[in-house]
Amino acid sequence: MALNLGNHQFSDALIILGAAGIVIPAFARFRISPVIGFILVGILVGPAGLGTLVPQAPWLYYVTISDPESIEPFAELGIILLLFSIGLELSFKRLWTMRRLVFGLGAFELLVAAAIIALGLHLLGQAWAGSIGLGLALALSSTALVLPLVGAASQVGRPAFAMLLFEDLALVPIIFALGAMAPTAGADGWANLGTVAIRGAIAVAALYIAGRFVLPRLFAQAARTKNPELFLAASLLVVIVASLITTAAGLSPIVGALLAGLLIAETEYREEVEVMTEPFKGLALGVFLLTVGMRLDLRLIMANWPSLLAAILGVMAVKIIVTTGVLKFTGTRTGTAAETGVLMSSPSETTLIVLGVATQAALIQPSTAAFWTTVTAIGLTITPLLAKAGQGIARRIDRSERVADPEVDADRPGTVIIGFGRVGRTVADMLRVHGKPFVAVDADIDGVNAARKDGYPVIFGDVARSEMVDRLRLGHADALILTMDDPVLTVTLARRVRAWVPNLPIIARARDAAHAAELYKAGVTDAVPETLESSLQLSEAVLVDIGVAMGPVIASIHEKRDEMRQQIKAAADLDREPRIRRIRRTGEVG
Repeated sequence: MALNLGNHQFSDALIILGAAGIVIPAFARFRISPVIGFILVGILVGPAGLGTLVPQAPWLYYVTISDPESIEPFAELGIILLLFSIGLELSFKRLWTMRRLVFGLGAFELLVAAAIIALGLHLLGQAWAGSIGLGLALALSSTALVLPLVGAASQVGRPAFAMLLFEDLALVPIIFALGAMAPTAGADGWANLGTVAIRGAIAVAALYIAGRFVLPRLFAQAARTKNPELFLAASLLVVIVASLITTAAGLSPIVGALLAGLLIAETEYREEVEVMTEPFKGLALGVFLLTVGMRLDLRLIMANWPSLLAAILGVMAVKIIVTTGVLKFTGTRTGTAAETGVLMSSPSETTLIVLGVATQAALIQPSTAAFWTTVTAIGLTITPLLAKAGQGIARRIDRSERVADPEVDADRPGTVIIGFGRVGRTVADMLRVHGKPFVAVDADIDGVNAARKDGYPVIFGDVARSEMVDRLRLGHADALILTMDDPVLTVTLARRVRAWVPNLPIIARARDAAHAAELYKAGVTDAVPETLESSLQLSEAVLVDIGVAMGPVIASIHEKRDEMRQQIKAAADLDREPRIRRIRRTGEVG
């Protein structure tokens, strides 16, 4: 059957794919974020760009988006896949350790920023109900843009992710609360909010239980077919089903996508799923950014630029001050707090959703919603620039706070210690006793300054950023010691370094035997579980105190340590062997 080129959906699809094919490589070549490229293309091909010339030049119909609303579902899919990929990078254990950050730091930052913005708008003449709706909308920050710029595991990414995660979880309560505040809602609005909370909790629990038992079997069957397409289909099916379940329960589909990622992250198929869904996430996110650009009317912006500029700067100033102040109050170093505050100062893609709900609830006028929609679109456009500005501000603050970098031989760094807390300092002391050169790296500026004053060669830096690891010249190092108190980052860094430097001895601190097994699978030479060493030290003290001679005690402790390490390595090898066999099979995913 012949294709009908007059079909606007087919025309729009060609433009979207063409934009992705041009924008990503072109902007990557000049080391410019493709975020800006997609938004600029959205402005160009949108109804306020070349679309206005279609009546005079009908051929432009084929290179413009004729119906911006028709690609909104694809934009929402981009956000869903983004949250899914974030879930893949996490684990339930890590989320549990972050609960205070998410529900403490995240809640405080959102509510304080929303209250200040709402108060300011009320003083400018907006009614209280509308001010609250606008305050909650503008206090949100962009998960879709912030996390890809800094990652979820970096020094900036960790607090940013905690706040963004709370905002994503709070989106549904915000929407229902605004609906309950509508003049026609009555008491039923608040009752509906409680019903949704109960249904949502049941849906999340059901997904967790089903995922723990069903997902490993589902992906095992898909892998046995030796069909990559079927494996990809299974991955997308999990995301879609989880999103549909949370949507049916009254929650946002992005909550289901995040849960799907978390559940898959608990299986051995995480890396394969992440690699296979990456192109879809990038394309769908690009579509979302195109829709952001289409909301920008340059003529309207030029006609109202003073008020738009004042609104953008006002919102950004409030969010920078609140976010930086909250992080500083929790003990975050000044540079990281400032960088995070600047990065998260612009509104979010979810701001557009909340604005729509507030308009439907008659809390704000359509003209007011249109004004703040333009503010939001501009804020999203400049987010990559804010990231660069935040990095520059953080560097200047760090330079003013820290003492001079130690002199380190770049060609002969000796042993590199990453993490200079209690464990790292003890390792450094032992290296000094035996006259071995070393250099340490830590992201805590106060700890770095204190160590330098004591004469230790410590570099300030965040190893979650690959450029920082590159500076360490690990190819010339004698050994790498990982002592960080972040199990996920330790495994990630060990895997990355092992791929770069196959023969480098890597010794890592592990929390327990399970973490040690993960580290051995990642390629470390030796993993030292804290639980193992504490139990051996306790055993040694008991044996000596009850009268056993020191020599036999030390020999038996060494023997037990070697036996337990071999057991951990054997468990890691058994877990890894089926995976290696699958990889070696031609055409099989996994």
